[in-house]
Amino acid sequence: VQLQASGGGLVQAGGSLRLSCAASGRSFSGYSVAWFRQAPGKEREFVAVIRWSGGNIYYSDSVRGRFAIGKDNAKNTVYLQMNSLKPDDTAVYYCATGRPIVSTMRMSSAYSNWGQGTLVTVSS
Repeated sequence: VQLQASGGGLVQAGGSLRLSCAASGRSFSGYSVAWFRQAPGKEREFVAVIRWSGGNIYYSDSVRGRFAIGKDNAKNTVYLQMNSLKPDDTAVYYCATGRPIVSTMRMSSAYSNWGQGTLVTVSS
C-alpha cells in the first residue's frame, strides 16, 4: 500500500491544520495508522495512532487535548486535526501503517510502511 500524506503548511501559533493520510492499493483494514513527526535535529516522535478496526486511539502527552486523529472508511483516509498549534509542533509529519501490539504502538519500529511526510511550520 502506498501512503500519501498531505495538508501541511505554514500557520501562526494558535492556529489549526488538518493533515490527511490516504492509502492507495489496499485498505487500511486490519492495520493501525499512526502519525509521527520529526523536527530538525531531533529524533522521530510518536504523535497519535488509530486502529482501523476497532478505533482504539492513543496520543502522545505533548498533543493530547489539542490534536485529534480520525478516519473516513469510505475514503480510506486517516486525518490528524491539529488545533492550538505551537512553534514546538513544527516538524515533518509522517503517516505510517503497521500491526503493532498495544505496548509497541508508540514505537516507530513497529510500523513498516511510511508515507513521504508533510511539513508543518508554526510561526510565533
